[in-house]
Amino acid sequence: MNWSARLLRDCRASEASYSRTTLQNLLEEYAGATKDEMRDHLIAFLREVVPVAEELGVRLAIHPDDPPWSLFGLPRIVSTAEDVRSILSGADAVSNGLTFCVGSYGARADNDLLAMVNEFASRIHFVHLRQVMREPDGSFYEAEHLRGSSDMVGIICALLREEARRKHQNRLDHEIPIRPDHGHLLAADISRQVNPGYSLVGRLKGLAELRGVMHGLRYGIPELGN
Repeated sequence: MNWSARLLRDCRASEASYSRTTLQNLLEEYAGATKDEMRDHLIAFLREVVPVAEELGVRLAIHPDDPPWSLFGLPRIVSTAEDVRSILSGADAVSNGLTFCVGSYGARADNDLLAMVNEFASRIHFVHLRQVMREPDGSFYEAEHLRGSSDMVGIICALLREEARRKHQNRLDHEIPIRPDHGHLLAADISRQVNPGYSLVGRLKGLAELRGVMHGLRYGIPELGN
């Protein structure tokens, strides 16, 4: 079985755990895979499924690499604006779109997130309003939703403008689904058994802050709508 066949085999949700040995064995199965080959396989897949999605009114929304750089020598193909342009142009249809994860794209200092939202707005079908703080050495950590390295307020404003544009076109799908995504452990979260980043109270706090920003922008900028 070559690496591309293994990729199809392994592309499924899983909570499996790995030892050092099993992880090394898995990595060795993908030895030789290149960025160009990975991108070509993805675009070939999209060219098969996007026409069907268009016919059925389904919106596909690819999530960026997390983190958006190579780990263990594995190629990354959804990390930068250039990557996004290749993916969207490879199967150029509305159904071929993005999950715009602020935290994932924002982990790279060379990604201009506001420019990316403005450029790809019409193809953004889902948004993760997650925030990270970048460190000088290139590492990052999860930050409060309104206090990190990305201009969250500016990004939300740009997304609201895109929603207003779609609404003006009388589109039924003018609202872009969003989620606060990761949250800190707060209050009762500390004693609960939760997956890292998926606290209840912490995520609700983030959602409340983000919704407050949205309502404030709509109040202050009438053309953004209600």
